[in-house]
Amino acid sequence: MPNPDYSEKARKKKIEGNVMLSVVVGTDGLPRDIHVTRTLGYGLDEKAMEAVQKWRFTPATREGHPVATEIAVQVQCKLY
Repeated sequence: MPNPDYSEKARKKKIEGNVMLSVVVGTDGLPRDIHVTRTLGYGLDEKAMEAVQKWRFTPATREGHPVATEIAVQVQCKLY
């Protein structure tokens, strides 16, 4: 799970915090339909969405079969 890159605007203002996303995890474990539910701004919302797009998940199952599921994902944006 790669961390998000930092936007120049956020880096200059030393903005840190969390972006909350709603993500549908498909039956293949790939993230889809990513939406921001709690914004941080300064370009970090977009960077968080880009990072989560690269993540891979274990899909939920029902009666032994994978099913698409909507989950909440918190992405921490921290300057190191």
